[in-house]
Amino acid sequence: MAASRLGTPGLRVLSGTLRPGRSFTPGSKPFCSRASTSRPLNAQRLAEKLRAQKQEQKTKKMPGSRNPVQRRVQELVRFTQQLQRVHPNVLAKELSRGILHQDKDIVVINKPYGLPVHGGPGVQLCISDVLPILAKMLRGHKAEPLHLCHRLDKETTGVMVLAWEQDMAHQVQELFRARQVEKKYWAITVRTPLPSAGIIDIPIVEKKVQGQQQHHKMTLAPSYRMDDGKMVKVRANRDAHVAVTQYQVLCSTPSSALVELQPVTGIKHQLRVHLSFGLDCPILGDHKYSDWSRLAPQKLSAGTLKKLGLQQTKARYIPLHLHARQLILPALGARREELLLACKLPHFFASSLRRLGLDMPSQDQSGGSEGRRVEAE
Repeated sequence: MAASRLGTPGLRVLSGTLRPGRSFTPGSKPFCSRASTSRPLNAQRLAEKLRAQKQEQKTKKMPGSRNPVQRRVQELVRFTQQLQRVHPNVLAKELSRGILHQDKDIVVINKPYGLPVHGGPGVQLCISDVLPILAKMLRGHKAEPLHLCHRLDKETTGVMVLAWEQDMAHQVQELFRARQVEKKYWAITVRTPLPSAGIIDIPIVEKKVQGQQQHHKMTLAPSYRMDDGKMVKVRANRDAHVAVTQYQVLCSTPSSALVELQPVTGIKHQLRVHLSFGLDCPILGDHKYSDWSRLAPQKLSAGTLKKLGLQQTKARYIPLHLHARQLILPALGARREELLLACKLPHFFASSLRRLGLDMPSQDQSGGSEGRRVEAE
């Protein structure tokens, strides 16, 4: 069906009964044809495509692109957004490239930045969505889906364990619950924790926060408070969870530090809350817990911003510098020895260390483990 030829320029369409590129006006009959009305989702798909293009153009127009550091930050932001829009097969292939270890019981991957583990509001693609595809890539088309053994936050990178069988996943999860899995995280903090090593044993509770939209955040629920210079025990919050974190400063400058964290318990956002509120040293890029009273990015010192090559208004683009560096699994299943898995730092993390003048430790303090060490790029 041909479009009406009028004097005024027509719109361009990509679907319907017209061929691509054919012009039409609001008064043209083909726009109301039976073929177009039978496909009501075309408009929705077109709207989603336009929103994605608009967001991509907005990202490309972020100011400060002349600065090489800001360009790298912007590239990471774009990469994070692209992970949510790629085909599941593409994401599964990317995860397969980052496999740290696999045997007949488990598969250990290097989790990328910005990729959620589970689905939820606004999540278009997550790790759990592509586990069936990843299993088929590794074992063929008849393979059963892999199973999650634990989770990491969306912005956290590093070691993550999957299991081939549901029973094995339950066994690994029980090891995590029984605190038999040794975990080590590396984080870059704003300011240096004092003392340089210690244990944070402060309960954590989830509270409602009033803002533009009501939401929840994790915060401390201490068992003691200071009253006229004396320590007074307070009534325990029935909703609070026991949270214990061991930490050690690996290297530091007057304005920042590389800190190794060993969570004894596994409470949601435990490391971020303990560092921000317990030690007053938020993780670099942690915009959620860097300032409790305002929903604004953390205020970085002029020296730190200069080293990172950023302006204060661009601090919101700094990614969270929290990396699951190492994990030690006890002997399990057919494996007779403990398995030590170490994952090298992502590029943006290592680059920030160099720019901030923080030295990479010469070797990990793994406590003299005799288990088999697996380390991946």
